[in-house]
Amino acid sequence: MGKEKSHINIVVIGHVDSGKSTTTGHLIYKLGGIDKRVIERFEKEAAEMNKRSFKYAWVLDKLKAERERGITIDIALWKFETTKYYCTVIDAPGHRDFIKNMITGTSQADCAVLIIDSTTGGFEAGISKDGQTREHALLAFTLGVKQMICCCNKMDATTPKYSKARYDEIVKEVSSYLKKVGYNPDKIAFVPISGFEGDNMIERSTNLDWYKGPTLLEALDQITEPKRPSDKPLRLPLQDVYKIGGIGTVPVGRVETGVIKPGMVVTFGPTGLTTEVKSVEMHHEALQEALPGDNVGFNVKNVAVKDLKRGFVASNSKDDPAKEAASFTSQVIIMNHPGQIGVLARSLRKSPSS
Repeated sequence: MGKEKSHINIVVIGHVDSGKSTTTGHLIYKLGGIDKRVIERFEKEAAEMNKRSFKYAWVLDKLKAERERGITIDIALWKFETTKYYCTVIDAPGHRDFIKNMITGTSQADCAVLIIDSTTGGFEAGISKDGQTREHALLAFTLGVKQMICCCNKMDATTPKYSKARYDEIVKEVSSYLKKVGYNPDKIAFVPISGFEGDNMIERSTNLDWYKGPTLLEALDQITEPKRPSDKPLRLPLQDVYKIGGIGTVPVGRVETGVIKPGMVVTFGPTGLTTEVKSVEMHHEALQEALPGDNVGFNVKNVAVKDLKRGFVASNSKDDPAKEAASFTSQVIIMNHPGQIGVLARSLRKSPSS
């Protein structure tokens, strides 16, 4: 991957069955992130299992399943290119059981794409008190994802089809909620789309000729490029650690500040383990250096997988490596809790570490 375009991370969020996988799969397919032979193979399998209508979601679901079984999946399948940016899609499950994983994914994102089910009943379920439309939007803002694009999906299945009235109703209600969360709705694109049919994804749809705003692709290009603090000391929180045959131990994560490059000596906090970086890769391409915002894997010398854990922080050993803090100020966000929480507040005040 060249460096002539900036790199941004996008997290696709929304209620379960809102069409996240279909929309993401379609977008990546249309913008060249998935090899046509892979699509054809998965399409054939989907048809054999009578899942033809889920062909784009099926692609992502198959990739997830293979990845979970330990089969190496080319990360290029999760990237695409716009006129302005190289985009990496961060996977964020919509089911409530996966909310912890969603938090991790969202915290790495520069922009959130909120997929909203526009169908009767679908929208209402997502925007309800217990719906993930609300929960994911709040999480995104709380975790610092200040840019958002809203996709009013399944416009081909509204009553009547491609209903402007339904779109207007959804924009009004979602805008009201996002404003309460902290977003400025005037700066959010609300794009009516069909993730399956492709309406307004890449090209403007005649089915939605009443809509004068940007397509999803155009909205992505309108994202404000995030500032990248490459002049600060290296901080790279580990997302995971892998043992790869023939290579060795490979920690992965997003560079938050500073740069990481081959030959650099890094220290992992909090244990203080120090080692040399042998190589750095992003999207299976070797990098001479990785900058803030880059999701990378880096091979380290003479370190066992068991010695590193998710949550460790890699720093440049020679430039202000991360140290343990005696105390810190935190913001506690309680998403959902039955009854009163006064006991929690009292116990926090009594805690010796507070």
